[in-house]
Order: sequence, then C-alpha cells, then structure tokens
Amino acid sequence: MLVTNFGTDIAQTVYEALGASDICDYLKPNFSVAIKPNLVAPRPASDGATTHPEAVEGILRFLQEFGISPGKVSIIESSQIGDDTRRAFANCGYEPLVKKYGVSLFDLKQDSCTVLEFSGTKVEICNRALETDFLINVPVLKAHCQTNLTCTMKNLKGCIPDREKRRFHTIGLHRPIAALNALVKTGYCVVDGICGDLTFEEGGNPTYANRIVVGRDPVLVDSFCAEIIGYYPTDIEYLNIAKNWGLGGFFSPDTNLIELNTDKKPRHSVAASRLAARYEKNIHQDGACSACYAALIHALHRASGSDLRHGEICIGQGFREKPGGGLGIGDCTRHMSRFVPGCPPRATDIISALE
Repeated sequence: MLVTNFGTDIAQTVYEALGASDICDYLKPNFSVAIKPNLVAPRPASDGATTHPEAVEGILRFLQEFGISPGKVSIIESSQIGDDTRRAFANCGYEPLVKKYGVSLFDLKQDSCTVLEFSGTKVEICNRALETDFLINVPVLKAHCQTNLTCTMKNLKGCIPDREKRRFHTIGLHRPIAALNALVKTGYCVVDGICGDLTFEEGGNPTYANRIVVGRDPVLVDSFCAEIIGYYPTDIEYLNIAKNWGLGGFFSPDTNLIELNTDKKPRHSVAASRLAARYEKNIHQDGACSACYAALIHALHRASGSDLRHGEICIGQGFREKPGGGLGIGDCTRHMSRFVPGCPPRATDIISALE
C-alpha cells in the first residue's frame, strides 16, 4: 500500500497521508520511535537537500494523537562527512520541535555501533537505529550524482558512522546500501517530495512538487519515487539487489495506491536532470564519497565545460597513494601533481582549479 498526498501545508499533508495509510497496523502505543530525516548538511529544506521540519512535525502530531509518549520519541541523524549534525539540527529548524513536542534530538555521530552481516556484507550500524522499536524513515526525494536516486533506502546511510560511510564508497555503494536495509528494519517511510533537488543531492536547484509519499516497504516506496522523477526502478542498482534478496517489491499496476488532493498536483515536469551523467566521461573515480563527487559535478556544471582542457579528472579514496599528472579532487589525491585540497573540497575551489 502507498499513499501520496499533495499540498503546501506540509505538516497537514503528512498528517493526512499517515491517516489514510496502514501505519496503525504496525505501530503500537508502547513503542519507542526514532524519526530519521535527511539532514545531510546544515541547509534549509527550501534548498532541496534536507527534510522539512514541518514534515517531521506532521509525524509528531500523528504520534501524539496515536498515544505515543513524547519521551519515547527521538529524532536521530548523522550528517555527511565533514558536517556537524548538531549544527544541522539548529540550522534546519529542528530545535523548536523539541520545545513544542517534548521529543529529543540525537546525534548518531556520538553513538556506539555494532557490526552485523547480511548476505556476506558486513555493516557497522549505530545502535540507536537498531534498538528502537519503530523507525520512521523521512528522506527527501532527490537525484544523486552516483546512484541516480536517493530516497528511503539510501537515507539509512545516516545510521552508520563516518568511517563506515567512507568504506561504503570503497566497496561500491549499492550492495552495502541493500544490506543496510536488510539489517535496519524500517517501520514506515514518509517521503518529503515537496521540493527535492533533481540535479544532485546537496541542493541548490529545488523542484517544487508539493508531494508526500508514505508506505511500509522501502523498496516499493523507492521504486515508485524513482518513476516519479523519470527513472525505471531497474536503473537503480541497489533497488535491484534488494528486490532479488526478497526485501520488497517494485511498484506495479497492482499496487494499492491512494492519491489524495490530486487537484494540487503541480503542472510542470518533475523529472531528474541527469546532470552527473553529462560529465562521467571526463571523471576517473575510485571510491569517491558522495559529498566530494557532488562538489565536482557542481563545479563542472558551473565551469561550463572548461574540464575538457584538463583531460582526466581523478577523485576518490583509491587515489590515496597514487601519483599522477591529471587534476585530483580532494585530499585523497594529494600525491597527484595538481590537486584541490579538502574533505570534501569546496566547489568554488574546484571551479578555480578548472578555470
């Protein structure tokens, strides 16, 4: 079952969507609940990168009326490598929710971890995500420079420590993302599709769709959301792996889909721009972290093709000990003849190097 609702009052749109869903078949009044938004960086949700605090407020209103004690509800997150989660909580507007609803904020960068294994893939996971009775996953529907889509399944990367985030990129993102979703059980998904960036994951180019999508099965939710922005589910490798592992099914004509307030649908296109694909031929990446890669894509786009004068551009953890004559991006490429420092580097510095 999926419910999609349209509206500009975000909290109310979420509240209505949950009310029309089957979440009450799984949620119990005595459960502890962890809400996992996407606060990848300390940027406002209007930029298209982070979850609207109003979306989480809609969930809190629903939980309050359901009878969940505020003391049993926490908002958990670990921002991307190089960013401070507590600053993201403050800048993204989450601190007022603590005062209004009596819930807590928890920085997973400060959590202890446990190593678990699924289908031969070991994953180090923050204990708070494992120990909660009911995890509500609240991603932003947006494009991603390496995986095409980032939504519910990839949002769980915020439930692993920074060292594990780096390792995911060295072993390939897709299989560990699927394994992570097998090990961390999502109770329910609430997708913030209000104004996600359909260019890449760090925001700056929001596309307003005023849509909320809710459902139980992360694979089903992500396959539906992939189609919303113009991808087939089979275009997303971690979705294929998860489906083959029996973690969920793809959206189909047989899916029970409830659409609310369709008169509020935007009339413009909400397809992904596929910007990253335009520059792949000029990039040699080996284990590149998303923040670094996204900064490079943004810089290449801003530099209007000047990358073609530099030949191969190298990026990623696989270049840590490799000398070379091309242009390196990030601290991992410090042994190259020219490199842009930073972990991740600033897009403005990359633009300067390109120009």
